[in-house]
Amino acid sequence: MSRIPEDLRFTKTHEWVRVLPGGVVEVGITDHAQDALGDVVFVEAPEPGRRVAAGESYGVVESVKAASDLYSPVAGEVTAVNGELASAPERINQDAYGAGWIARIRPDDAASVSELLSPADYRRLLESGGG
Repeated sequence: MSRIPEDLRFTKTHEWVRVLPGGVVEVGITDHAQDALGDVVFVEAPEPGRRVAAGESYGVVESVKAASDLYSPVAGEVTAVNGELASAPERINQDAYGAGWIARIRPDDAASVSELLSPADYRRLLESGGG
């Protein structure tokens, strides 16, 4: 079973969200997603300053097996991207919930984060084959 930290929120498309001090959210792909993709070889992240809608594709993660779109879990403005991934995309495989974060977004509505899947909900999604 994939690791599912209890302090995060999740999406049905296998992104995770961590609320940082100041209300900005950090976003990445889940342990389940990186495992399914295999060795990550390239990450196309959005430019800081870009506005994204919830559910909008804003980047791509490519692995030796496949390419997968990244979907924004919330509407808002991209405030930062993980520049380390340009030269070390394997960080996503090594530490999906830490050094492998992809983008930081300032949500238009902070309450929208609470509408995402809880760890228990995400666990049920995976157990039901929704992964």
